[in-house]
Amino acid sequence: MNPLEKLRIDKWLWAARFYKTRSLAATEVGKGRVDVNEQPCTKPAREVKVGDRITIRQERMHRVVEIKALSAVRGPAPVAQLLYEETPESIQTREAEKERRRLANEPADTILHGRPTKRDRRYLDDLKRRY
Repeated sequence: MNPLEKLRIDKWLWAARFYKTRSLAATEVGKGRVDVNEQPCTKPAREVKVGDRITIRQERMHRVVEIKALSAVRGPAPVAQLLYEETPESIQTREAEKERRRLANEPADTILHGRPTKRDRRYLDDLKRRY
């Protein structure tokens, strides 16, 4: 049996550069933010193989990828991108979310004058004492 016919999910996620460290990948798997073949994966030791479909939830992004190759070492980003192929639906959803965030209102725009100055603060305190 070839040693790279199967590989731990946390190692593969780290090698494919979805997470910066292997322990972070293991933590995210443990929190249930990764599905393998549409089934929840809560153990970082879960083995994956070529052809498995993985759903990764990072913040608001949901990525669905299919494993094309296995690697136990973390290489440069162009090499890591050869390990998987993202589904067209996932790419479309990700781009739509990116565009939605780009067009969303900036939360700071609702603040017209910023924080109260020292003078404003004194005025507010004076009003509070009166009433």
